[in-house]
Amino acid sequence: MNINKLKKAEKAFFMEYPQGFQTPEMIKMSKKHKMDKLVDFAHDSFSLSALENIDESAENMIKIVSRSSMVSLFEKPKFRDAVKSMSHDEKSLLVSALKELIHGNEETGFNQLLDILTRFKLAKWTLMTVFRCYYYPQQDLLFKPTTVKNVIAKYELEGLVYKPRPSYDFFVKYRNAINDMKKQVDDSLSPNNPAFSGFLMMTMDVDVK
Repeated sequence: MNINKLKKAEKAFFMEYPQGFQTPEMIKMSKKHKMDKLVDFAHDSFSLSALENIDESAENMIKIVSRSSMVSLFEKPKFRDAVKSMSHDEKSLLVSALKELIHGNEETGFNQLLDILTRFKLAKWTLMTVFRCYYYPQQDLLFKPTTVKNVIAKYELEGLVYKPRPSYDFFVKYRNAINDMKKQVDDSLSPNNPAFSGFLMMTMDVDVK
């Protein structure tokens, strides 16, 4: 990790937004993402008890993908249509994977979700990470491919090579790298991990040579 570049990005961000994400302009911008509402929705919809209802849980997965400002407009209808076309057994596999991903063995759940989404040609990083992003926003984040590739390159993150097909190994390594980077800057830049990722994206063009 190139900490010098990260510090320069931090300085540039504070020059533009002196109070970090508490700057009025950033608060206004953050409201558009409805982060708090979606976190609450995820906790209500994907609790262990809620996930017992297969059909309702599958519908709630569609809702959180559809409502997320971080998932592309291209992927939202594809996910919705795929889930609606699933048989009850396939929906059961989907919800079971989510349950394992959030509440059980994370690696097992990740690979189960990857398997079912692959069948429907939806094995995308955004769809693989959106659910934990809203359930554990202080630990997880949504992986947007362009941002991920740019962060790895700009901050010289060692041992990380982005590939379009999701893998649990990369998922863990990149998440760990983001959480390590957070520790190097002021706390106001990371009210949650998606916000911190937003800071990295917004400062991508800062001259940090």
